[in-house]
Amino acid sequence: MKLLYSVTSPYARKVRIVAAEKKLELEVVTSDPWVSNPDLIAANPLGKVPALITDDGGSLFDSRVIVEYLDGLSPVHRLIPVNSRERIAVKRWEALADGLLDAALTARLESMRPDQNDSSAKQIVRQREKIGAALAEMTRGLGDNAYCVGNALTLADIATGCALGYLNLRFPDIDWASVHPNLSRLYKKLAARTSFIDTDPAPK
Repeated sequence: MKLLYSVTSPYARKVRIVAAEKKLELEVVTSDPWVSNPDLIAANPLGKVPALITDDGGSLFDSRVIVEYLDGLSPVHRLIPVNSRERIAVKRWEALADGLLDAALTARLESMRPDQNDSSAKQIVRQREKIGAALAEMTRGLGDNAYCVGNALTLADIATGCALGYLNLRFPDIDWASVHPNLSRLYKKLAARTSFIDTDPAPK
């Protein structure tokens, strides 16, 4: 299988961590979604990363679709529970983490606009408020638990770890670790795993 990805994409990082945890080999190919890229368009008509080219030559896109596909390829360490109640809980965490990332990416893009105006400033404030709300919900949901869902690592923890890692990379002024010590505890535990260490994004 071949993964088209960007080194700093938190969504692609989520896919790579899932593959590592499942002990699945992926050929990784850097693909810049900001320039015309025929190979990426062929794999994902939306021109976004990550995109996965499967063994049979087909393609999958959107990290949520890709990680579910990868988790089903092997019975080793199921990251998305089969049990309906736990499965929904894990997918809810993933949606929350991805939503935080959507807000963070929007805020970053607005901050990079050469023609920033009052509208841009308001958009950044709005998106940062969403980040704060997502962090508060994560802290409430985690509580004193060792993992987001159940008693072992799941996709919920991976998605949350990727979201927090992206904040560290792009928003160092958001001191989420001090404000949310339980999330900091979870992140430190995740960051010690080989799968997370090997997929740390390099800042640009």
